[in-house]
Amino acid sequence: MKSKNSSEIILKNIKSKGFKLIELDSVIETNHIVERSGENFRRFIFSFKDQNGNELCLRPDLTIASCIKYLNEKNTKVEKVVYSGQAFRKTLNQKEPIIKNQIGFEIIGSKKEKEDDRKILETSLKSLSKLKFKSGNLILSNVEIFKLLLNRLDIPKRWRLRLQRHYWRENYFNDLLKRLETNSDVDPTIVEIDKNKYKKMLKQNQSRLIASRSLKEILTRFDNKIKDPRRTKKGRNVSKIIKEFLKINCPIKQAPNKLNIFFKKNKINIRVQDNYFPVTKNKLGKLNVKYSAAFGRQLEYYTGLVFKIEIKEKSKNKNIINGGRYDNLISDLGSVKKIPAVGAAFNLNY
Repeated sequence: MKSKNSSEIILKNIKSKGFKLIELDSVIETNHIVERSGENFRRFIFSFKDQNGNELCLRPDLTIASCIKYLNEKNTKVEKVVYSGQAFRKTLNQKEPIIKNQIGFEIIGSKKEKEDDRKILETSLKSLSKLKFKSGNLILSNVEIFKLLLNRLDIPKRWRLRLQRHYWRENYFNDLLKRLETNSDVDPTIVEIDKNKYKKMLKQNQSRLIASRSLKEILTRFDNKIKDPRRTKKGRNVSKIIKEFLKINCPIKQAPNKLNIFFKKNKINIRVQDNYFPVTKNKLGKLNVKYSAAFGRQLEYYTGLVFKIEIKEKSKNKNIINGGRYDNLISDLGSVKKIPAVGAAFNLNY
């Protein structure tokens, strides 16, 4: 954002909607990031050790820093907070800045999911209206719909969890779908050996312990292993359904109907209502409103609504706002109970 005045206008507008200004720690424990995002994410953070040997890092994400603050303060109230500052993250793209200036705002601890989703989006739109731009797009999705789809597909639980866990890692996710389709990483000889072992073990004493586990427990895991869907046409069919789902892209008003046609065609018992999306108009001021099933894979902590707003500047679309729901984030960071949260952030670097 070129003007300091513009960021002040945005901050003032968000505060006027009842959001309390807070300060976030610039340095957080590295394990908060690595345990959630995996060791591979370590290459994107600026980490160091303190005098006691504890590994710390500059915050790579303001949302995580805000949720850590809420958790550390042992907060139990509903909080509406706003903050501004910098996130520090290494990048593979040399043109992308490593210091990201942002204004973020969140509703934490409230159980009014649909109402809060709408408030966050409305606050985003109202703040955006204070800026000068000619046109843009609001792109919406809902990660919950993908999870519902996975739960209805005829695949083993471990495959369901695997696909859900790696949904945000697009390249690896696509590799998983290939494995479902082609059976390329399975040695048929090994599978037959496993099957023969399984048949022999079924005839043995089920209560017998092997390496502190009962034979019954081992056989249950064995049974799941040899029933891998990649050995049948089911794997190809599951992959085909998922790929077809991710291609759904349309004006928001058409989204529930398009999704319901897709589910009916594939004999999947899911019915999508308008309330999955806080907006049902195809046009909001200068913004075209669209639904994209594949959108929402940038950050793994999203659990429901996810959206972004991009505005057109000099014939290019520039991402200015990202937001969504992340109900599992605070419990992932250490809370003993699930604490709902939804929020958005303005990108001030555009």
